[in-house]
Amino acid sequence: MAPRIDHYDWPGGREALLRFGPDSGPVLVAALPLFEEANRTRTFTVTLLRALAERGIASLLPDVPGQGESMTPLADLTILRMAEALEAVTDRCLDDGRRTYALGIRSGALLDYCALHSGRWHFAPQDGQSLLRDLHRIWRAAGHIGDRDAMMYGADTAEIAGNCLSADLLSSLSAASVFDQPDIPHRVVRLAGDPAAADRKIHAAPLWRRSEPGNDPVLAQVLADDIAAWVAACEA
Repeated sequence: MAPRIDHYDWPGGREALLRFGPDSGPVLVAALPLFEEANRTRTFTVTLLRALAERGIASLLPDVPGQGESMTPLADLTILRMAEALEAVTDRCLDDGRRTYALGIRSGALLDYCALHSGRWHFAPQDGQSLLRDLHRIWRAAGHIGDRDAMMYGADTAEIAGNCLSADLLSSLSAASVFDQPDIPHRVVRLAGDPAAADRKIHAAPLWRRSEPGNDPVLAQVLADDIAAWVAACEA
């Protein structure tokens, strides 16, 4: 089943989204990694959501404000504003009587803490401090000199891999953490080489470390099976 193009409204404007799978039942709201990693993982995520649709599970892939094809200036945003936008997607589903589950990849797992999801499934989740370390390495590799504070507060914006990130956005990352409450279902899947705790580890190459966008259809099928079984258990 081909994805359908749609849109959603949030307090900051209107953004595009893709719909996959049936128009009834629970729906996964997917969040790509932030900044340059999203470009490397979007094709893979679409493959994963198509695989879920084949298993009868619906999903949405919203454009996060300031990312992808969004016209919202990234310099005007913080992690909270991005999360509020995805909360609007979830609220629309809840108004339609559909339960929602978050599907967060890497730093996309930082964007679901505002929404009233019935559960969260995260692949290689990354907290704000880890993301800041990656951004600082990229900033230094571009020829800049200084510590993380110099990157965050040395100017009104820091240009990192083509993204103009404001001091407000960078500082909001410093305190950002992955949502995890004991009374809400939460499953974490990581790659085998990742030493952090996980419910499952899988042998595969990290797409977000490649120099060019890529895909891994075999991994997408493995993750789709995992997600489908987890959603079924949550719905039981």
